[in-house]
Formats: sequence, C-alpha cells, structure tokens
Amino acid sequence: MSHDTHDTVPTQFVEAKGTRYAYRRFGKAGTVPLLFLAYFTSTMDGWDPAVTNGLAPDHEVMLFDNAGVGASGGETPDTVVAMTQHCVAFCRALGVQAMHVVGFSLGGMLAQQLALDHPHLVQRLMLLGTGPRGGEGMTFTELSPAEQADPVAFLLGAFFSPSAASQAAGRAYMKRLTSRTEDRDLPVSRDSAVAQLAAIREWGRIPPTDRYATLKHIPHPALIVHGNKDSVVAPINAFMLAEHLPDAQLIVYPDASHGAQYQHAKRFLEHVQLFLREGD
Repeated sequence: MSHDTHDTVPTQFVEAKGTRYAYRRFGKAGTVPLLFLAYFTSTMDGWDPAVTNGLAPDHEVMLFDNAGVGASGGETPDTVVAMTQHCVAFCRALGVQAMHVVGFSLGGMLAQQLALDHPHLVQRLMLLGTGPRGGEGMTFTELSPAEQADPVAFLLGAFFSPSAASQAAGRAYMKRLTSRTEDRDLPVSRDSAVAQLAAIREWGRIPPTDRYATLKHIPHPALIVHGNKDSVVAPINAFMLAEHLPDAQLIVYPDASHGAQYQHAKRFLEHVQLFLREGD
C-alpha cells in the first residue's frame, strides 16, 4: 500500500515511442489499476481528490496526461482513435497487462474506444458524463478552445445545476481541487485544446448507417453514471449506452449536471466499489 495520496504523490514520467508521458500512481499496489481518463482541457489536477483518495485504499489509482496535455510531451491527436493509441503505449511502457478504465466526458469516449480496440487490456468500464459515437447533440458547437476568463464560474455552471444544493456541492468540489499545493500540473495549451475539440466533434458526428453498431462489440461490464440535468452531454446519451452495451448498468444522480460524480461523491464511491467487487 502506497502512503501517497492525491495531494502528495509525485509526478513521474515514462517514455514510449518517442513521447514522454507524465503520470501519478498511488493506492493499493498489486490490484488491477484504475486508469483515469480526463475531460476536455483537463489535467491530472482536474480529478476530485475525494474520488481518487476514496478509491485508493482498495485499488491502485493511475492518473496521466495524454500526449501533448499538461506535463506530457508530444502533440495531442485530433481523433479519439489516435488518443487511445497513446493510452495503450503509456500502459505498455509501465508493464500494465490489465486495467479498469474510469473515463469522464472525453475520457469516456476514449474508454469505449480502448475497450473496442484492445479488449484484452480492459476489464471493466466506468463511463461518466459521456456518450456513444454519434450520440445526441454531441458535436458541441458551443464549445471553444479559448481560455475561460473565469474558470471557477465556468465549472460551476457546466458541472453543477443551478440549484442551491448543487452549487454548494460545486464550491466544495472547487475547494477540494486546490488541496494539492505542490508539484501541480501544467495547464493545457491552446493547441492541445484545439485538437481535443476536433476529436470530440469527430466522435459526435452521426454516421450514415448503424449509428450505435459498435457498442455491441464492447462486452465488458460497464457502469454508466450521469446527471439527470447534464447540460453538457444530454442524459439521453447515457440511456443509449445502457441500451446498446451488452453488459451495462446505469445510475442517474438527481439534481446533477456534468459533474454528477463529484456532487454525489460519497454515493458514487459506494456504487463504484460495489461494481468493482462484482468482478472479484
């Protein structure tokens, strides 16, 4: 068991195929690691310590910056498929043979592609605030790679509903994000944000035929978590995932937007632990 936490674990680096990846690894060694794949313009510091620290006593936690993101080198690809290739290169460089994947928003798109392209590497999927390829309203024409003038207001508006209870949970979440005071990650560059946005929009385009056909080829147990008031990824997308994935269960949290798992962190941890115990 590592004594490090989300706040204290040092940033490490590993190189694979000419790209230097930044990562942090802590929690219960010898378990199947949980690989966390982040949302648009997020880095390792974007994960809620309440979630990562809450899982660490029973599971190994792996955070990393994909190519071109934060402290990692290389260039950020502009497709989800190419991004997942970097995930695989990173895991192989560390000798990871199997993992559970926690994918939030853009990270959930990568999680699906990983399970599709590398089924033997992935054991279980946790898909948070995300949707299937060609989902409903997932071209995100309103998104911009420009830096937000007020990132706190942006996250409170996007991740939490307007209710007083949700906004209070949002402020608590924002405070938790500042708990790591040293060795913080580098911000996401504009070039990386532009590439990520292109990848998201390509994923969201509706194919001419067989809109959700690839999902039936992802047999992995999947836990889908969504907010009933998600203003970023419409909740209908969670239902589409649950309908078309062969082995999926869906949890929808009340009065919650895109950051549902952070607003309901305690309940979310209980659901994740139960889901992971099913595979033991």
